[in-house]
Amino acid sequence: MKPDMFETPVTILTGLGIPTEIPTVTHAYELLMDWPADSYDPARALALKACMAALSGDIEAETARSVFAAFAEKHDLIAPDINGVVAGRNRGSNDPHLR
Repeated sequence: MKPDMFETPVTILTGLGIPTEIPTVTHAYELLMDWPADSYDPARALALKACMAALSGDIEAETARSVFAAFAEKHDLIAPDINGVVAGRNRGSNDPHLR
């Protein structure tokens, strides 16, 4: 496994709500650099610092992943867990709206 790989990718919604996996620190860093910076965003600044520290080997990739995931959550970018929805449906729910 590459040193900048996340154990589990962070799945975010991009563009028109398309789920996109962010599997590495490099991908997270690139997304943060492309993020519109109209005004100072402390969450983005912290996530960028964490990614740079991970890329230079100062911190683990998983630490940078946690900070990036917090940034994504703050900006409502985290994609819903589709596997959980499918698993919930397969349990035989009594909800009449789920068939």
